[in-house]
Amino acid sequence: MKPNMTHRRHVRYARIQKKIGGSKMPKHEYRKHEKELYQPKAKPQLLEVGKQKFICIKGKGNPNHEDFSERVGVLYSLAYAVKMMPKNGFTPEGYFDYTVYPLEGLWDLTEEGRNHKDLIKDELLYTIMIRQPDFVTRETVERAFEIVIKRNLTPY
Repeated sequence: MKPNMTHRRHVRYARIQKKIGGSKMPKHEYRKHEKELYQPKAKPQLLEVGKQKFICIKGKGNPNHEDFSERVGVLYSLAYAVKMMPKNGFTPEGYFDYTVYPLEGLWDLTEEGRNHKDLIKDELLYTIMIRQPDFVTRETVERAFEIVIKRNLTPY
């Protein structure tokens, strides 16, 4: 699937619905529409993945500690703030209803961690992230931060 095809499909659907008098767009469910990325086959395959947008948090340390859990909570608070924006009086241009994407992560070790024979979780480096739909802009994310802070949805 080409990048932005999902968005184009939703825009096309919205135009058709407007012509025939309907207004409800179908919910974009990544598990159904992006199976090749989120439900891989048993046999490995090479995929070409277009540009994607993510809200990310970088950190260091043991993923079993409370700090990591709080960071995951912040990501989900932001992701759901974006999803629920139309209910909060702001609808980003190109918005469509969707299922919030899953948590993803990139992991590495510090130099010190690489030099040890055993895995020392406190030496893990990570970038945790939740993908966002193509309509999400910097302004959208800034508004999500405002919503999360205003509603005290994060410990930070």
